[in-house]
Amino acid sequence: MAARPTWQGYLRLSLVSCPVALYTATSRSADVSFNMLHKETHNRIRMIPTDPETGPVDRADIVKGYEVEKGRYVVVTDDEIKNVRLETTRTIDIERFVDAAEIDRLYWNDPYFLAPDGDMAAEAFGVIREAMEGAGKLALARVVMHQRERLMALEPRDQGILAYSLRNNKEVKDPAEFFDRIPDVKADPKMVAIAEKIIEQLEGPFDPSEFNDRYEDALRKLIAEKEAHHGVVSKVEEPKEAEVIDLMEALRRSLGEGGPRRKSEPRGGGKKAAPRKTPARKRAS
Repeated sequence: MAARPTWQGYLRLSLVSCPVALYTATSRSADVSFNMLHKETHNRIRMIPTDPETGPVDRADIVKGYEVEKGRYVVVTDDEIKNVRLETTRTIDIERFVDAAEIDRLYWNDPYFLAPDGDMAAEAFGVIREAMEGAGKLALARVVMHQRERLMALEPRDQGILAYSLRNNKEVKDPAEFFDRIPDVKADPKMVAIAEKIIEQLEGPFDPSEFNDRYEDALRKLIAEKEAHHGVVSKVEEPKEAEVIDLMEALRRSLGEGGPRRKSEPRGGGKKAAPRKTPARKRAS
C-alpha cells in the first residue's frame, strides 16, 4: 500500500513553484504497546472522563482550560481557538539558505521526505533540488501544518529532498543551565591519551542495523514465549554490574579489551602480558 502524505501543497522558491507531498520519514509501528485489560475477563478497559466531585462526565460537557496557576484555569472555547489559528497556505516558502553547521543539533526535530506530487511537477522540483545541491546549502522554509507554523530545513537527498522540522527557540533549554554546574577539573593527560587510543580502536562505520532496541527485542521474545508456552517463560539473565575500580586501571583494561587491534599492536596497549600461573593441581590429560 502506498504511503499517505502527511501534507500536500506547493514548494516555492521565489517565482518558481511545484506541487509537492510531504511524508513522515520514520515509523513507530515496530514499537511494542500494551492495552489495559481486566485481569480476569481480559476485556479492554474503557477510560471514562470523571469529575472528582460529581462522577462520570458526558463528552459534551467537557471544555478546554489552560492552567495559569495551581488550580486556576482560563476556559477557552473551540470558536475562540479557531479564530487564532493560522490559515493553511498550502505552500512551503523558502526564505533563506544557510550552512548546515549553522543549525545547532538541539533544534533538529522530525524528518520528512519531500517529493514532487505528480509527474508534471518533476521538472520544476528537479530544478529547485539541483540548484540547492549545487549551492551546498540548506534551505530554511516555513509551512503551516495542523494549524501550527513550523520552520523546516530542506536538503537534497538522492532524487528528493529531506525535510527536517526545527524546534523553535522557546522549546530549547539553555545548555548553560546544566553544563555550568560541572566542576572545571583538569583531566590527566595520560588518561586522556589512553582514552584517545580506546576511541581509535572503536572507530568504524555507522550501520543502523547493528543498533536495535534491545528492550523492544526482549519484549517481543517475552510475548512470543508466553504465547507459545501458555504463560511460562524462561528467566532473562540480568546484566552484570560494573566493577568499581581505579579510573586509570579501568582505562588500561578498556584499551586491552577494545575493538579490533592491528596485528603489530600488542594486547594491553603495548605492555607485555604477565605469564599465567600454572595451577598447583595437575590437569587431566
